[in-house]
Amino acid sequence: MYPIKFDPILKSTIWGGDKIIPFKNIDIKQEQVGESWEISDVQGDESVVSEGEYKGKRLSELVKEFKGKFVGKSNYERFGNTFPLLIKFIDANDDLSIQVHPDDKLAKERHNSMGKTEMWYVIDNGQGKAHLRSGLSKNITPEQYSQMIEDNTICDALADYAVKPGDVFFLPAGRIHSIGAGCFIAEIQQTSNITYRIYDFNRKDKNGNTRELHTELSKDAIDYSVQEDYRTSYTPIKNEPVELVQCSYFTTSVYDLTENMTMDYSELDSFVIFICMEGGCTIKDNEGNTLPLHSGESVLFPATTKEVKVEVESNVKFLETYV
Repeated sequence: MYPIKFDPILKSTIWGGDKIIPFKNIDIKQEQVGESWEISDVQGDESVVSEGEYKGKRLSELVKEFKGKFVGKSNYERFGNTFPLLIKFIDANDDLSIQVHPDDKLAKERHNSMGKTEMWYVIDNGQGKAHLRSGLSKNITPEQYSQMIEDNTICDALADYAVKPGDVFFLPAGRIHSIGAGCFIAEIQQTSNITYRIYDFNRKDKNGNTRELHTELSKDAIDYSVQEDYRTSYTPIKNEPVELVQCSYFTTSVYDLTENMTMDYSELDSFVIFICMEGGCTIKDNEGNTLPLHSGESVLFPATTKEVKVEVESNVKFLETYV
């Protein structure tokens, strides 16, 4: 098997901006694109291969056909025919709703779904104006939480961060969060579209209606613990992998390269995804397959891939993630 690219699934939203189309160098006119789903196995939003021998095939078809050779033996035993990760670019021209996602146990009981643990990597901060919310800033009870929703004061209990490019936030299921205006981020998450909307700033759509809130559902899903700092600390290093997040759902590192590099995946029992955020390169695998990769593109290497050579054009920055 060879490295695979997919057609992006573009999502127009009320809070979307104008960064995704030029970032991905897509020649279409579409306004307020809030999300580009790069690699998805969510029912109804399945990624389709964009080129090569498998062009036109859905991601789910590849998993079913190639099983462990595609996702890794242990991953296939764990997740079956469901591809376990959802990869997105998100452009927020306005604040997204404040929300929370259930963990695996609650999501299985309520929705027969995986839970939703995720992470964010900030690509752009809207000329220094961007912010986001992650986690509780003070101790509250579930009863106080419900009252703060009613009183429109829930934001007073949330940690709010001004962000800059390169900032990373890990969001385990249960952590309240909201992407703020000005954020342009890469998101890696479990394959789940279960979201409990907590607060939406009393916004109304074009018909004058507010969006549904899930106060009771979210009350049991929230992790009410408080941390001093919800940011992920790391030291950027050129021409070396820098691990950002390691959890049971994914391991993610960032590469900021000005020199060629070879990655050895011979001992890894998993697919690998590169999410390119800056610059460009040519990638070559151990079977001689060659593919260009530029900012705004993502590529999936099947579990049969043993080695990847990255030949840098001048510079390239990408996230590497696997399970």
